[in-house]
Amino acid sequence: MDLNAVRTFVAVVDAGRFQDAAADLSISQQAVSKRIAGLERDLGVRLFSRTARGAQLTIDGQAFVSHARELLRAAERAAASVRAGRRALRVDVLRRRTATAGLLRDFHRTHPDIELDVVALFDIDEAVAAVESGTIDATFRAVTMPGRRLPDSVRATPVFDEPLHLFTGPSHPFAEAPAVTPAQLAGHTIWMPGNTPGTEWGAYYDALAEEFGLTIDVVGPNFGIDPLLDTIADSSTLATFVSEQTPLVWPAGLRLRLIPLHDPTPVYPHSLLWRADNPHPALTELRDHLTSAQLRRPTAETWRPGWTRHAEAVGR
Repeated sequence: MDLNAVRTFVAVVDAGRFQDAAADLSISQQAVSKRIAGLERDLGVRLFSRTARGAQLTIDGQAFVSHARELLRAAERAAASVRAGRRALRVDVLRRRTATAGLLRDFHRTHPDIELDVVALFDIDEAVAAVESGTIDATFRAVTMPGRRLPDSVRATPVFDEPLHLFTGPSHPFAEAPAVTPAQLAGHTIWMPGNTPGTEWGAYYDALAEEFGLTIDVVGPNFGIDPLLDTIADSSTLATFVSEQTPLVWPAGLRLRLIPLHDPTPVYPHSLLWRADNPHPALTELRDHLTSAQLRRPTAETWRPGWTRHAEAVGR
C-alpha cells in the first residue's frame, strides 16, 4: 500500500477539503486527487464523496480511517527504529564470560543511555563477515591470523592486551609458585579442549606453544568450564591457561591455583573491528571509550604473536 497515498487520505480527513489538504502537504490539488484515486483503486472502494461542504467520508472511508492512522504510526515507529542513534548498537563479544564482555559492560555503565544488543559469534571468519554485511556493528577479535587479511571495508584498532595466568590444581608442580615464566612450562602439558583449530584463539595458543616449547593438549570434548575445573583440580600433571579477567568461581574444596605468568607475560590481544562506513553514532562513542587511556594495560614485559603486531596498521 502506498504510504504517501494513505498519508494524503488522512490529511484530507483532517482538513475536510482536497484543496486545504494540498496546502498542508505542499503539493497540488491535482496530486491530492490523483493519490486518493489510486488508493481507492487499490482498495476497490470509494473513500470520499464530494459535497458542497467539502470531502465527506463514505462508510468505507469511515471503516478505513482508524487503520490508516495506525499504518502511519507503524511507519513512523519502523523509521525511528533505524534512525541515527535510535537503533541498538549490536556488538559481538565472542563469549559472554570473557574480558571483552566485561569491556562492553564497563562501556554500558559509563553510557547507560546507549542501548546495546550483545551477540556471541563463533570465530573471526563469521564475525568479520557479519561486520562486512552489516548484521553487526562491531566485534572484539585478535587480528590478524596468519594468512588472513581483513576486507578493505573493515577497520581494526587494538583495545586491550589481556594477561594470561596459569591455572592448576593443588598437586601440580607449580601449585605453590608465586609466579611462573613461560620458559618454565616447556615440556609441561596445557590442557585446552576448547582450543578449536582454525580459530584466532587456536592460532594464538599454537604460536605460544611454539615460542616456549609447550604442549597444548586439545584432546577430549569441551563440556564447559565446570568439568574443566574438576579435571584440573584432580590432576598433578595438567594445567590450563586462563585470561586474567575471565570470571571464575569454584568451590573452596577444589583448592585451585591461579598463578601469574611473567618474564614475559603472555597477553591475548583484543582489537575492535568495525565497518568503515558504519554511521551509527554510538560506534564512535564505543571506539573512543575503548581507546582511552583509562583502560588498564600491562606495564611489564609482554609477549604476543608476531602476526598481531600489525593491528595498528589495519586501523585507518
